[in-house]
Amino acid sequence: MPNPTQPLSPEQQALVHAPLDRKTFLTGPAGSGKTTAGVARLLHLLDSGIPAERVLVLTPQRTLAAPYVEALRQPELAAGGQVNVATVGGLARRMIDLFWPLVVEEAGFGIPDARPTFLTLETAQYYMARIVAPLLDEGAFEGITIDPNRLYSQIIDNLNKAAVVGFPHTEIATRLKGAWVGESTQARVYDRAQECATRFRRYCLKHNLLDFSLQMDVFFAHLWPEPLCRGHLLETYTHLCADNVEEDTPVAHDLLYVWLEVATSALVICDADAGYRSFLGADPESARALAEVCDTTVTFAAPLVAGPPLRAFGDALAATMTPASAREQKAAVAQALATLDGALPIHYEPRHYHPEMLDWVADEIESLVHGEGLPPSEIVVLAPYLSDALRFSLAHRLAQREIPTRSHRPSRALRDEPATQALLTLAALAHPRWRVTPTRYDVTHALVQAIAELDLVRAQLLAEVLYRTRQGTGELAAFEGVNPDMQQRVTYVLGNRYEALRDWLFRYSLDEPAPLDHFLARLFGELLSQPGFGFHRDVEAARVAATLIESVRKFRWIAPDLDEGIALGQEYLRMVERGVIAAQYVWRWRPPEEDAVLLAPAYTFLLNNRPVEVQFWLNVGGRGWWERLYQPLTHPHVLSRRWPMGKPWTDDDEFALRQRTLRHLALGLVRRCRRAVYLGLSELGEQGFEQDGALLRALQRVLRTYSAPE
Repeated sequence: MPNPTQPLSPEQQALVHAPLDRKTFLTGPAGSGKTTAGVARLLHLLDSGIPAERVLVLTPQRTLAAPYVEALRQPELAAGGQVNVATVGGLARRMIDLFWPLVVEEAGFGIPDARPTFLTLETAQYYMARIVAPLLDEGAFEGITIDPNRLYSQIIDNLNKAAVVGFPHTEIATRLKGAWVGESTQARVYDRAQECATRFRRYCLKHNLLDFSLQMDVFFAHLWPEPLCRGHLLETYTHLCADNVEEDTPVAHDLLYVWLEVATSALVICDADAGYRSFLGADPESARALAEVCDTTVTFAAPLVAGPPLRAFGDALAATMTPASAREQKAAVAQALATLDGALPIHYEPRHYHPEMLDWVADEIESLVHGEGLPPSEIVVLAPYLSDALRFSLAHRLAQREIPTRSHRPSRALRDEPATQALLTLAALAHPRWRVTPTRYDVTHALVQAIAELDLVRAQLLAEVLYRTRQGTGELAAFEGVNPDMQQRVTYVLGNRYEALRDWLFRYSLDEPAPLDHFLARLFGELLSQPGFGFHRDVEAARVAATLIESVRKFRWIAPDLDEGIALGQEYLRMVERGVIAAQYVWRWRPPEEDAVLLAPAYTFLLNNRPVEVQFWLNVGGRGWWERLYQPLTHPHVLSRRWPMGKPWTDDDEFALRQRTLRHLALGLVRRCRRAVYLGLSELGEQGFEQDGALLRALQRVLRTYSAPE
């Protein structure tokens, strides 16, 4: 993230003030000032009289465009035109919407006279579930031990890979089977996944539904070759700025390759040693090929975030994971550490048990915040995967030390958020026509979330006495029906709050029901956000509520024809219960307004692209830093342009990939740290097993070389 108050270096100044017809390929490590120079170059173009509507800023995902969006909000720029800041996917969607009559019949859509319906990740999974569920009932994917929503998402991921890599979606199974070297039964799994993908594509074409993969296919197969569409884009946007191209996809690079040849000016920014989104189709090699159509290549060599000690540590750690002999690795580590001036900028105290390690982490954060005055927002706690138990344990320990925390897990299902569960439970109680009966457990926890200061014991008492079910619905009885002794145990203050909640739900149930997103907005605004209720000062719960409302609204916009008697809100509750993952909302990635310690998976932090003063790496001995997620229906690295079709994927290939990925991960984290890295070490991990992962072994090799006598 660029620092607007920091003056530009001479090399940044030279790039910013390059001729207005120059096309530059800018590369260098993370934190070397590339995006800062890109933002300054964009503003220089506008100051030089380039019309804003002639400028296009492209990033792989919208969150990475935040520095450009913030810069363009300057008051003096508001009077001019508007710079288009987009992703290639967003550009494709816009062009399909604009030129829809040109492609509707050619692409094979079933309703030529109707407009397209664009699907989000959530709604795509909803339709996928409708198509795949009958196959699951027939025994398809028997023996695959993953949640159904993960199964749906992997089939969708296969379609997305085909679209962004640029091969027909009908080749998915062929490519996966050609690389498989295990038991032959896996081939049937890939065939079933192919069948589901093909059925889904046919359904989308028949009903004019466009998920991300179909949007990309339609754009690149039908619109980009169309002279009218291509001419519109190339003539409208003559000045390009493409940032983080190493995180973008091969078809995006194909597009840029053609565009750069005719653009008046361009700045293409590429991080070295990156490509963290490779599991989503990112291709750093094709990104680097864009230098061929640029006038000049500029390299920013010196990282501006990490100081010399951290750079030495990062280089040494990376050297232990390069494909070289042990002797060559040791020499490279020694060479990196030879530049070290002072002690290694790492801190660690090994512990035996995992909870002891968490206590040490919390104590160190307390010392940094309360002892040294470091803002909590300058601290991030990272793990390969952030489980609910780990997040709760850390948040609880830090809360006891009066240190605020926030967490960010984009892949977390909506139903796993307590605030979501509470809101949807209350929605079911307010809509008896849905015939959805929450369990007493759900009602208990909804009351805990909804009523401030209500603990679990008293909430359970209320639910046991006052929650009643009949004829397939649930309802809350009046507090006055509780005997006086129990009323005193609950307290009249909490009883009055309960009664206000019950009365609000009851009065709403008597009116004509509104759309579910309208109901949730009213419930939040009129009651739950008010003093005395659970969301009043809970920023995280308010964010979850906003995410849920937006999710419901998007679902309503594309709501399918439901079976007779099934309300849209009722169907949405069913979808959430299936564990559909919330779509990525940009506001969840924005820099925090509150001053809080961030708890996040390591890759999530990297894709946030924000440096901090201090990082804590948890469970550095765990295998999660090195191993890939189990994905039985897909393989992101086989479904790429780098992997020849039909070539087997061997254990050696897997080992090389893991080493390369871990190297890039470690370098990326260190280069986004200004001060020090704290290593969370315990002999036994979260599950009670001994810790001896690849990251720990790499760290031990660095420490042995550092402490070895001259």
